[in-house]
Amino acid sequence: MNIKKIGLTALGSSLIATSAFAGALDVTGSAGITFANSEKYDTGNNFSMTDEVTFSGSGEMDNGWNVTVSMQLDDNASRVSTSHMDNRSVKIDMGDAGTLTFSGHGGSTAASAVDDVTPTAYGESWDVIGSTTATRTNGRNNKHGAIGGYGDDNIFMYNAPSLVDGLGLNVSYVPSHTDRVGSSISWAVAYTGVDGLTLGYAKDNNGKDGSGATLEEIENTLMYVTYAYGPITVGYQENEADGTTASNDDEMTAYGITYAVSDDLSIGYNYSEIDEDTTTSTAVQESTNISFSYTMGSITIAGAMVSMDNIGEGTTAIHDVSGYELDVSFAF
Repeated sequence: MNIKKIGLTALGSSLIATSAFAGALDVTGSAGITFANSEKYDTGNNFSMTDEVTFSGSGEMDNGWNVTVSMQLDDNASRVSTSHMDNRSVKIDMGDAGTLTFSGHGGSTAASAVDDVTPTAYGESWDVIGSTTATRTNGRNNKHGAIGGYGDDNIFMYNAPSLVDGLGLNVSYVPSHTDRVGSSISWAVAYTGVDGLTLGYAKDNNGKDGSGATLEEIENTLMYVTYAYGPITVGYQENEADGTTASNDDEMTAYGITYAVSDDLSIGYNYSEIDEDTTTSTAVQESTNISFSYTMGSITIAGAMVSMDNIGEGTTAIHDVSGYELDVSFAF
């Protein structure tokens, strides 16, 4: 829901003949209070707050293209940088020629946008339990996240026009950065031509961390299927990473199901297995998520209970963790 919409019109000077153009500025935002707790993970204060305001300005060019600029103010960004500016992008809608988006920060690549699309009421199975070195118990491994390719700032994303009914294509390009000596290219296709069914496939090619002893190309492959029938949605996904050395051969499997109890309440169950080195690991990281989401107008109450075994493929008891998260958010 927009809290404000400002119409902007620039008229040509009385002395110079120019064409008029019109644009609009939308302001949206959200705020929330989150309470989270888990074993072997000490945040000190378990409460946190989210707050963000997004300014989105758009206008039409003489050739019919539409340009949208989006900038997000987020105080949480100051925790990791000196700037309060978070997600920001420029999108050019070229009509029948597709859409090009440049994300200065906070954007996804074609592959990372679908790194785990299994349905959930709140959070992915691997994403609720904390992992930062400063707050996890000494001796516990960092958790693994989804296999989805390499992303960074300054991402180009092209959404191609549909050539076949129900078939969509996204292509992204990430220029080289200080931690990557080569650029990264990924693409993803999704077929939605059957009611309720989505079939997806994505590829990502990226170079190994530039600080590593050896540089190599790593290829990520993602495949998924989701199906919605009435109030039930189910999904299954398999991701793989293949490198020149066997230590960079990783695998992930995930599935999930959600049930819409009513228009306002949904419940979900998710499970994932992640193996970050299929040649040497003796265990895989397993995560289970039971979640819910309830909406009342602009207020959403959601949460999840998560159990993770063998975090980071550790086999001792310290790597088995359970926890929960509860969030109350307000959109305006």
